[in-house]
Amino acid sequence: MIEFLLELLGEFLLQVLGEALVELGLHSLAEPFRRPPNPWLAALGYGLFGALIGGLSLLIIPHHLISAGFSRIVNLVLTPVAVGVCMACFGAWRARRGDRVLRIDRFSYGYLFALALALVRFTCAA
Repeated sequence: MIEFLLELLGEFLLQVLGEALVELGLHSLAEPFRRPPNPWLAALGYGLFGALIGGLSLLIIPHHLISAGFSRIVNLVLTPVAVGVCMACFGAWRARRGDRVLRIDRFSYGYLFALALALVRFTCAA
């Protein structure tokens, strides 16, 4: 049971770290683009970014962090939800500070990013 919780925590931290790095890059790149993009294109972009980060994570950690099959499915369902909640909390924190809030700072885009990352890892990890 402890092993499963540590594996779940590892997957969660991997996805949060990936999103934090993307968010940092997006905040630095977003300033020149004042006009907000189409939300459907943004969703596609976050899905592609998540899949890309998932693929890159396989270069660093090529194996599943969670060993049991059913546990991997639980991770695939729960971890993106938890990451989406974290991103929404980051967005609320940024808004309270008066900082600019990007789309990834909302639950739905954070969830989509994490789901794409998790799906790539779920299907492609050894």
